[in-house]
Amino acid sequence: MTEQQISTLEAQKMVDSARFAVTASAARRVAALKAAEGNDDLMLRITVSGGGCAGFQYGFDFDTEQAADDHIFERDGIKVVIDETSLDLLAGGVVDFKEDLLGSYFAIENPNATSSCGCGTSFSIG
Repeated sequence: MTEQQISTLEAQKMVDSARFAVTASAARRVAALKAAEGNDDLMLRITVSGGGCAGFQYGFDFDTEQAADDHIFERDGIKVVIDETSLDLLAGGVVDFKEDLLGSYFAIENPNATSSCGCGTSFSIG
């Protein structure tokens, strides 16, 4: 790889990290789930689709494939994959893993959401 290619990749990583972040708690949970599945190639895929009680809903799944329009966000050895369309709606957001009285779950802090439902998996934008 040439120095220019390396520089371009590093610049892209900086842009992507400003577009979305993964907390240490989320990274630990993804690592634990990968270990439980016995597959080191698994990446957490986050999607946004139409539906839910507020207009859009978050989706969480594991994937081993990366599409051409995917962006990868890495933290502590794990990867989170988000497609370009979903990332437009998640720009500036953060995925976290929470454990509280409601249970344990992945949660998105989305600065683009103008409202969300009580369960936190559905949101609307203004």
